[in-house]
Amino acid sequence: MSLPQQLVAGVVVASLEGRRMVLESPIVDREERRWYLVDADGLVLGRLSSEVAKLLRGKHKPNFAYHDDRGDHVIVVNAAKVAVTSDKASRKFWWRHSGYPGGLRSASYSQLLASKPEEVVRRAVRGMLPKGRLGRRMLGKLRVYAGPSHPHGAQQPQRLELTAAKRTISAR
Repeated sequence: MSLPQQLVAGVVVASLEGRRMVLESPIVDREERRWYLVDADGLVLGRLSSEVAKLLRGKHKPNFAYHDDRGDHVIVVNAAKVAVTSDKASRKFWWRHSGYPGGLRSASYSQLLASKPEEVVRRAVRGMLPKGRLGRRMLGKLRVYAGPSHPHGAQQPQRLELTAAKRTISAR
């Protein structure tokens, strides 16, 4: 059952059988999106990706809505120095197929990291975002660079330390 709704100054007003229900839904255009800078040097790929995905989705904000893009922009530098746990560098593969017979191509993590380190981080973050139009829109706010420099100084990105994503050696 859908409720008849009308939008009044950024607030959704729904009525059902003479009752009025007000659902606050802030207009996204009025919100200011922040820019964050993450240094991936020595960080574990999966832990880094999950934290970046949270920022892109906007889950750190009090007005988070799963159906709306309210996240911030994220710049990841030093993607070539990202780490993985265990022996995933040689064991983990990325596959793609051209659509033709015999067109299956594979590359290990270490090969992909040597040739396209930005793509490693981008693919890991993409897997943690929603699928479809919303996820593609959120992924557009991610910038990944292999080295320590980036061209987004004018946006004055805020440095973000991800201490939970650092590689730790466990004593067994």
